[in-house]
Amino acid sequence: MANLLQIQNFSLSFPHKVCFDNFSAHISQGDRIAIIGRNGSGKSSLLKAIAQMDTSIVTAYIPQIITDFETCSGGEKFNRALSIALGSNPDLMLLDEPTNHLDTHNRSGLLRKLMSYGGTLIVVTHDREILRNCVDVLWHIDNGKVTIFRGKYDDYMKELQTKHQSLMRQVDLLRDQEKDAHRSLMKEQERAAKSKAAGQKKVSNRKWMKSVGDLKAMKAEVSQGSKLKAITRKKQDLLGQLEQIHLPKVIVPRFNLSAQKAAQGAIVSICGGAIGYGDTSIWSNIDLSVHSSERVALVGRNGSGKTTLIRAILNDPKVIKTGDWHIPPLKDIGVLDQHYKTLPLHRSALEIISEVAPEWSHAEIRRHLNDFLFRKNEETSEAVENLSGGERARLSLAQIAAHPPKLLILDEITNNLDLETCDHVIQILREYPGSMIVVSHDETFLEEIKIDKYYGR
Repeated sequence: MANLLQIQNFSLSFPHKVCFDNFSAHISQGDRIAIIGRNGSGKSSLLKAIAQMDTSIVTAYIPQIITDFETCSGGEKFNRALSIALGSNPDLMLLDEPTNHLDTHNRSGLLRKLMSYGGTLIVVTHDREILRNCVDVLWHIDNGKVTIFRGKYDDYMKELQTKHQSLMRQVDLLRDQEKDAHRSLMKEQERAAKSKAAGQKKVSNRKWMKSVGDLKAMKAEVSQGSKLKAITRKKQDLLGQLEQIHLPKVIVPRFNLSAQKAAQGAIVSICGGAIGYGDTSIWSNIDLSVHSSERVALVGRNGSGKTTLIRAILNDPKVIKTGDWHIPPLKDIGVLDQHYKTLPLHRSALEIISEVAPEWSHAEIRRHLNDFLFRKNEETSEAVENLSGGERARLSLAQIAAHPPKLLILDEITNNLDLETCDHVIQILREYPGSMIVVSHDETFLEEIKIDKYYGR
């Protein structure tokens, strides 16, 4: 295939961090590339840099934040931008998190367009459907470098897992050898000490010069010491290689139910409900029930009324509602959205959890935060405003887990989450014991958190 674009020794850094150094790659005509990595790794900056390269090819670039079409929703803005981009018949199309804000219908339409697009595609995404169906080259930004993998996403993750397991086996073997070598060294040192003491006694009695046995003991001790050092060096080298293979940590959270038992029966019951603003009706004939520990997904196209229904359940005074509504008091409802509004920006993780669970000791708070991967002092004492998006997501869920509400409402929580953080959120939500209402267009996410039923129109 013809070479479309060349990247040579490109480095990306900011005042507080280095994303990667000396990245080189050639982009062939027809390549379908996904840029993946954790939040803040430099994915969007790399894509923007490619968009700004001086080339003779027709390039279409759609950023994550679209400022045109002010009166349109996020999904409508993207669809208009995509139509304009495809209308230019680009040789190279660059998309930054294209499925954010798209409902199920529009996501399906985007996938069809991407699969039928005949040009070269580079997309920044955490969407597993795009990764599995629309690309065949991965650029993985991690640990200060960009790794290129030609193949499917699932194959790449399996390769990382296999390499990690192989290195772990080698490290375990070396640890055993290190222990054996250390024991042998201790024995040789003990033997040499005894031989030295005996020799000194004979020398002091003028009966014996330093014996061949003493010299052999000394040489054996040096040999065992050298062997131990070699094993230790090799182990440290393998541990360094392991650090280069970043595998997400697994969260096994515990939810504190001592203060409030999980509710029984129907938590939410709406019969013949209708919602709207002023004289404008948004949704009528609403019949929805959510029972104890039940997980319900609200589905529907953008603008169908999902967010308005959430606001009605939360007793937003701007929403006009009629019908028979039985909903829990606000103190029994927890809300989590993509902006983590429940976290005060100037408070630390320790302060936030201590406010939720004032009866806990400092040690209990640290154990709870440890379950959500806040393990270092600087992580637990850092102000929320300085935390990454992934850390804020975990802290929001730690806050909920410390005092679980009867009903948890999630509003597009996976928007802008990298794959690792999304997996952490899934691990936590699987353990959540209460009822749940979820607004999300991410079908994989809904399947992973084990939704019981779907409600929409």
